[in-house]
Amino acid sequence: MKKVLLIMFVVGLVGSAQAQFGIRAGFSSSNFSDTNFEPRSGFHAGIYYRFGENFLKVEPGLFFSQKGYTGTDDQGRSIDEQLNYVEIPVLFRMSLIPAVNVFLGPQISFLASRNYQLGDVTSTSLEVLTAYDLSGVAGAQVVLPLNFNVQASYDFGLRSLNYFNTAVKNQVFKVSLGYSF
Repeated sequence: MKKVLLIMFVVGLVGSAQAQFGIRAGFSSSNFSDTNFEPRSGFHAGIYYRFGENFLKVEPGLFFSQKGYTGTDDQGRSIDEQLNYVEIPVLFRMSLIPAVNVFLGPQISFLASRNYQLGDVTSTSLEVLTAYDLSGVAGAQVVLPLNFNVQASYDFGLRSLNYFNTAVKNQVFKVSLGYSF
């Protein structure tokens, strides 16, 4: 019985007239909270599924995102910390007017890989920080003609990464272009 209900629920979501699949990619600028590091530029890309009524829609997604920071240490050596995550956001979109919506929602991110460069020393060890991150996402989107959209968002960490036993959180500003099928 549970399987039948689950199948009916999934078919209802997929068959909804207001449902849309889409792709999104763009620029990211990330840093750690409470540090004096410089932001690191990166990118993010993935897929989303949007469903709901005209005024309020729900949008789960699956994305790859680069995060981290840059800077220099006390001896003047350059630092470049690139953290690659698989993200699963669940956004709640509220339409202000037909072409503009604002959104807010939770996101869980799983650390996929790490590339730390300090001068000539490189490390890929994942043991210096937690394996997952919890954050909130807030932003706005403009719907463009031909099923395109552009959005800006801010990811604010809710959980300490315990980075080298230091309580820091991810902070990421994103600008992206999307296409809904």
